[in-house]
Amino acid sequence: MAEWLSEVAVGQWFKTGGESFEIVGIDIPSELVLVQYFDGTLEEFDFETWTQLAAQPCAPPEDYSGALDLDPEDYDEIERDAVSVRSGRWDSPLDRIEMDEF
Repeated sequence: MAEWLSEVAVGQWFKTGGESFEIVGIDIPSELVLVQYFDGTLEEFDFETWTQLAAQPCAPPEDYSGALDLDPEDYDEIERDAVSVRSGRWDSPLDRIEMDEF
């Protein structure tokens, strides 16, 4: 087994070429490193390609909204919806059905 493999683990963040990504899987039998970029894009690298990347460890992003595909305007809408539910105002009959299930 490659020595560098002992230095990487699922959940670690790396940066290469200005893009940061998280290791989301290591498939040793297939010799693949599976990564997810900040925007949610998935990619896999074979072990040889991974070593050529020369990826450097980095801190995880403070804001995880990239993978959720949310714009800052969406946060306001989510908060308004939460307030509506707490205040008893229902915008959709389906909201009422979903809440009754709890």
